[in-house]
Amino acid sequence: MSKRRRAGGSWRERQERDPYVQRARKEGWRSRAVFKLEEIDRRERLLKPGMVCVDLGAAPGGWSQYVTEKLDGRARIVAVDLLAMDALPCVEFVQGDFREDAVFERLLGLVGEDGADLVMSDMAPNISGTRVVDQPRSMYLAELALDLAQRVLKPGGSFVCKVFQGEGFDEFVRDARNAFGRVRVIKPDASRAASREVYLVARNFSL
Repeated sequence: MSKRRRAGGSWRERQERDPYVQRARKEGWRSRAVFKLEEIDRRERLLKPGMVCVDLGAAPGGWSQYVTEKLDGRARIVAVDLLAMDALPCVEFVQGDFREDAVFERLLGLVGEDGADLVMSDMAPNISGTRVVDQPRSMYLAELALDLAQRVLKPGGSFVCKVFQGEGFDEFVRDARNAFGRVRVIKPDASRAASREVYLVARNFSL
């Protein structure tokens, strides 16, 4: 038990020292994850005025916040999460599990018949610390996000998804390449060096 306490304290200390945590607080962002999307957008130029965006696993809202501020409110964002999220301008929030029919139908209704320009997912499972448990859980969430993206994206749309390198990763990238014209894997500077976390960025969706 004492080891757990030391580990927990160590994590909290790392958080407090983390320059991205400090910067997020100073600049008023809801999470440090915003800097991952900022770099991806800078490199890929994903965000365009007037776009429709779906944000999966949105809470506490950092990515939705970045999109609406970067585009000065000239976007419509549908955010989904199991957890509650404080309101944001231009963001329509659905609380629930998008695997459930009622939640998925509500999401579809908000996106509209024309579809979405961008689906982004920063979803991650609750980490147990055991790779053989955590990796399948993380890949399952990534696969759910890819499946939803293929259902709601309009032709030419884009998909950004957090993925953890390990078993199932190569197959996931291959599946994305079957549905998109261009696929890249990016590790933003704000992703901790020791983490297996990377982001798949897929462009030019084709039905």
